[in-house]
Amino acid sequence: MQDRSLSRRTVLASATVVAASATGLVGVTATPAVAHKRDNRLKKIISKMSIEAKIGQLFVPYFYGASATSPSQFDQDRNLRELGVRTVAELIAKYHIGGVIYFSGWTNNIQDPRQIADLTNGVQRASLALPTPVPSLISIDQEHGVNVRIGSGATQLPGAMALGAGRSLSDARTAGRISGTELAALGIHQNFAPVADVNVNPANPIINVRSFGADAREVGRMVAAQVTGYQQAGVVACAKHFPGHGDTGEDSHTELPVITHTREEWDRIDAPPFKAAIAAGVDSIMTAHLQVPALDPSNEPATLSPTILQGVLRDELGFDGVIVTDALNMRGVRTKYGDDRVPVLALKAGADQLLFPPDIDVAYNGVLAAVRSGEITEDRLDESVLRILRVKDKVGLLGGSPYISPKEVDRVVGARKHRLAAARIAERTTTLLVNEDEALPLRRRQKKLLVVGASPAFPTDDTRTTVPELARAFDELGYSTTHLATGRAPDATKIDEAVAAARGRDAVVVTTDNVGATSSQRTLVSRLLATGVPVVHLAVRNPYDIAHLGDVPASLVSYCWTEVELRAAARVIAGRVEPRGKLPVPIQRADDPTKVLFRSGHGLSYEH
Repeated sequence: MQDRSLSRRTVLASATVVAASATGLVGVTATPAVAHKRDNRLKKIISKMSIEAKIGQLFVPYFYGASATSPSQFDQDRNLRELGVRTVAELIAKYHIGGVIYFSGWTNNIQDPRQIADLTNGVQRASLALPTPVPSLISIDQEHGVNVRIGSGATQLPGAMALGAGRSLSDARTAGRISGTELAALGIHQNFAPVADVNVNPANPIINVRSFGADAREVGRMVAAQVTGYQQAGVVACAKHFPGHGDTGEDSHTELPVITHTREEWDRIDAPPFKAAIAAGVDSIMTAHLQVPALDPSNEPATLSPTILQGVLRDELGFDGVIVTDALNMRGVRTKYGDDRVPVLALKAGADQLLFPPDIDVAYNGVLAAVRSGEITEDRLDESVLRILRVKDKVGLLGGSPYISPKEVDRVVGARKHRLAAARIAERTTTLLVNEDEALPLRRRQKKLLVVGASPAFPTDDTRTTVPELARAFDELGYSTTHLATGRAPDATKIDEAVAAARGRDAVVVTTDNVGATSSQRTLVSRLLATGVPVVHLAVRNPYDIAHLGDVPASLVSYCWTEVELRAAARVIAGRVEPRGKLPVPIQRADDPTKVLFRSGHGLSYEH
């Protein structure tokens, strides 16, 4: 049995190299002899672990506070109330935790790079104080674009759909490598990126611009490039959300979506990016909390389905890396079972890492009870722990010091060369959809601008919002700019203010965000057009906005509103750089969704 398994893995590895060679992105795979020697070394570590320690290695919980041992009293109180401990150091000690996840904002984990480094060092000191000292695998959701955790001080990069618009494998790989290099310098060695979902549903409320696009092959190429970039930088990449979250109209944070694709459609639409990630040597894959009847007629959520995780992902696709669950606090995975059973069922289905349980004590003791009763064997635990230790070893956590040097943080994180590269990449993603009568670039005489419209806050800094930041970008290019934020749902008063502010301006740049059939943003745009002042429309997130806006003379998409994308859009509008982005998704007509307004691949240029 063991020989047959080894033979099958060898065949799968060979097939993986062939598939990866087709894209030029071959993942680095240890030879069987080297892998066998490594596993023997890691199994010696596992043999020293108690059952409790092995279970702890599987969990990746959240916690509150910017310090491992001395968070604010407010965060200590929250930890005590929700986790039963005051600090993450106490959490690691109590449950033998093998990894934690950092969040910005609500958990207060992230302030600036130096603070993150101090937090990381505190987490690792606590991990090395365990009876079996094993460093923590520290995780984060740093997708970039709309979903970013580390803002101030770190390099901001275009998100997935922007990179999809750029259509450059080199840029996607470089973006992954830059992000990974900065994360590794901060001691964060697992990033839950890239998104491998194919966004074929324009109404998808949770994936959308987090996807590279709607073409499975193109998404697969971009996913493979990003996996390569991250892992070249020493970070565990994570393709998500298996078996594919791109065609849902519901958010699995609040509901249990159903993917109605046939098996043939799944093979054609959803599977290719995950196959490409595996071919590129991806170290981890995240599950999705959704039902796929074509893959598992029992309708278990994929996270809890042995048919999907073991049968499809491991046996059919040949993935033997770490399977990490999506957050276990999400409603999509809690609809049928209690919080003590969900982690047990996820492990039985084939998962290895248990992310973000809503109650760590309930989840941990649920798994412990399952092991003590024999429902989960110790051998099954050892399988998952071994996979987790393999990636810890691969990123250097088991072969040397896991501690972070402040000097290295200062040298690497937010480095000038990284920021310049990010700016150049972003400039190649801005997409020009409409340019009637050569309305763009702006003429030299069009110096007095009004920037108006939706003004969402930056993903990690709510003190900075879109409209004033875009206005600042134009000012730095030599324009005289006024600005007025009208919001996502401007009322009549705000619209009147915008119309009045347009008087005497040479041009108006109006930003939109998630325009729908009944959105008052439509009224804002039409009223501005009626002023006779030249209007430039910029969709700061969804490329689909244009379908609801009628005949605007100039329209662009930036796919996100972070600083790097806004500055790139300003430079394109000003004519400092050419628009080079191409739509990575088709845009249907609002009045007849069966007809296409702009095909995937559409994108105008100033060049003649």
